[in-house]
Amino acid sequence: MKSIFILGGSRLQLPAIKKAKEKGLFVYVLDYDSEAVGIEYADKFLEISTIDKEAVYEATINYKPDYIITSTSDMPVRTVSWVNEKLGKPSDISYQGAIYATDKIAMRKRMRACGVPIPQFYEVTCLGDFLEVAKGMPEQFILKPADNAASRGVVLVKKSENTDFEKIYDYCLQYSRSGKVLVEEYMSGPEVSVESYTVNGTPHIITITDKIVTNEPFFVELGHTEPSRLSHEIQEAIKSVAVAAIRAIGMENGPNHTEIKVTHDGPKLVEIAARLGGDFITSKLVPLSTGVDMIDCSFSTLLNEKVNYHNTKSRGAAIRFIQGGPGIITAIDGVRDALAIPGVQEVDVYMTVGDRIRLLENSADRVGHIIAIGDNADEAARNAENALRKIVVKAS
Repeated sequence: MKSIFILGGSRLQLPAIKKAKEKGLFVYVLDYDSEAVGIEYADKFLEISTIDKEAVYEATINYKPDYIITSTSDMPVRTVSWVNEKLGKPSDISYQGAIYATDKIAMRKRMRACGVPIPQFYEVTCLGDFLEVAKGMPEQFILKPADNAASRGVVLVKKSENTDFEKIYDYCLQYSRSGKVLVEEYMSGPEVSVESYTVNGTPHIITITDKIVTNEPFFVELGHTEPSRLSHEIQEAIKSVAVAAIRAIGMENGPNHTEIKVTHDGPKLVEIAARLGGDFITSKLVPLSTGVDMIDCSFSTLLNEKVNYHNTKSRGAAIRFIQGGPGIITAIDGVRDALAIPGVQEVDVYMTVGDRIRLLENSADRVGHIIAIGDNADEAARNAENALRKIVVKAS
């Protein structure tokens, strides 16, 4: 039996773990968290951080897996590429390409060199540099860590309101592994993600997803809807930016999740990831709306099988995230009522009575999610939102 290392055992990695088992592989799940939910589905669990590339490499010497992958996490993409290159195994993207896809400063520089539309940006490594750069920025600008995900540390700065720049900088810096911070232009306009799959260097766009994010100053994703309801002309422009970004990072095979803002100057790249989209976009929404199983595509590439990336469905799918707080959860009501709403596919609650919740600062603060379908995007969104209104999270 062939074996596979899957880097990450979180809830978002579960579909890939289950798919590996379905494909008849012996599954090793690697995670620093000994209580990760994916462990129970693994054949063997290795308590190793997914971003410790040397430790993962050492484990490959001991266990000799045939394949090494990650699913929806950014930083393990680097580990996978580095270990595969060190072992002489094929990789969907080079280690340098993985740096472009996971370090926001390297990404910005690469995109600028390749002519991909991006916001104005500056790299800072200390408070003094930040204060100096901030002087020349407009009234509103974005501060984000160079190498994190899930909206951690991302904040909108308003110069007329946010007078304690040192506090803002320290908040962002705590989420930066490298100590580097990105200061960039605030882009106003609708935000989307582009779900695509690359085969032998050719990107194939599967769908465009409309995003809903929290109000400023933090930017936490509250929902996604497919397919996008933007005009055909705008969607074509979005696709062009996404394809250019995919080519810029040198993607050879595999999925990409590309986030784009539609500004008054046209679509501009927010970020690109050399992986499946998180928030259950590619694991659940894409199959429901297009019929494309992007996880299966990833395993087809891995196992040298035909990749079925062509759409076979055309309907709407939406996810809405449950929020609450702040405080200690005393009750979560309405789940059964939410499940009874037409089109609702699942209601998943991550927290329980006694858990502490806070106001949303990043994705880990969300309480759960609802997924719904419809004949089109509007109906799917309406079904999900009707169900969301049934959920009441009580906290004290």
